[in-house]
Amino acid sequence: MFAIETPAWPRQVLGEDPQVLAEVLRDDVNLAVWRRSLYPEIAEFADVLRAQPVDLKQTLAVQDERVLLGGLLAMYSSLTGYAMFRADLEWLADAFACLTGAQRIGLRLRSLDRAMCPRFHVDHVPLRLVTTYVGAASQWLEEWAMARSRLGDPQAEPQQRAQIRQMASGDVGLFKGEKWSGNQGGGIVHRSPQTAMGERRLLLTLDWLG
Repeated sequence: MFAIETPAWPRQVLGEDPQVLAEVLRDDVNLAVWRRSLYPEIAEFADVLRAQPVDLKQTLAVQDERVLLGGLLAMYSSLTGYAMFRADLEWLADAFACLTGAQRIGLRLRSLDRAMCPRFHVDHVPLRLVTTYVGAASQWLEEWAMARSRLGDPQAEPQQRAQIRQMASGDVGLFKGEKWSGNQGGGIVHRSPQTAMGERRLLLTLDWLG
């Protein structure tokens, strides 16, 4: 007789070393979070950007395992922290390309004053990097917290704070979506955080385009 193996539920891995991000490549992991603190210069620059009407959307090419940022944010080059912020973007993009083998990456940097996706949902992408440089960060659920069949139903969403997990400002998350090979039905359930009146956040996302 052969033992029948029961597939493990998707799990989430968090750590304070950037190497934790590679855990998302495991079949049973749908979220890897690098818990980090930003350098003061990066945080200062991000705080200035979040007050601006920033909405940058750009497709980045990868050459010789390096992501080409071009003139991204050049209009802010005179501000304190610009060089370090841009270097951080470049490091994250390079790491994302290295993990995925991507040849093209979709970058979006936005200053937001409201939740873009306020309901718990899954992304229909292979993999997305998400980090909130300043302001309230993304929220996510462990597998037991909500029935996937009721995603989008506000009555089914957990109401107790203990049931909802949340990244911190500066944390970097790799969110596995429904289009990751073999992950159909296992995309990480998450949402944008609700923000207080007048509160803004600066959000970066990187998508694997191919």
